[in-house]
Amino acid sequence: MRRAILVPVAALALTLAAQPFAAQAPAAKPAAKPAAKPAADPVARGKYLVVFGGCSDCHTPKVLLPNGIGLDSSRLLSGHPATAPVAPPPVGMLSPQGWIAATNVHLTAWVGPWGVTFAANLTPDATGLGSWTDSVFIRAMRTGKHMGVGRDILPPMPWTSMASLTDEDLKAIFAFLKSLKPVNNVVPAAMTPSLR
Repeated sequence: MRRAILVPVAALALTLAAQPFAAQAPAAKPAAKPAAKPAADPVARGKYLVVFGGCSDCHTPKVLLPNGIGLDSSRLLSGHPATAPVAPPPVGMLSPQGWIAATNVHLTAWVGPWGVTFAANLTPDATGLGSWTDSVFIRAMRTGKHMGVGRDILPPMPWTSMASLTDEDLKAIFAFLKSLKPVNNVVPAAMTPSLR
């Protein structure tokens, strides 16, 4: 008699014990969204790529907010502010045992073993990309050279990642940059390690 009672009780206990695990089983994955079609408007596509790529992280000056820093929308993608001072890094900070790079409060100036670099003005002003064409922009992103033939594009600019984009995507990015409000801002030239 005991055995006849224990078997159903044990079966019920196993069923109840299994229920929480069944409830915790991973849910089925939602159906994948179809691939988005490229925007018919190259400026809209370019804006999407610029925002997704985080270009403003380095190329837009920042403003202090109550909870940290934010983008200065009046100087969108205008590069390192020409009037912003750049303090020398603390002695010994950049070393194989220390840090490889440091940045200023705007995140527009970077110092590392390559020297000091300043985020470029990407607006269509004469002090930025005003004289550039989409083919010059593409060549610069493919070669890592300023205007595709000049000085090296230095860290932290991820031009090697940009080089993997299609010509159409790079043209879209350039179309968006050309649509921006021009900001007159002469960005300082990069400084070699010996000049910092």
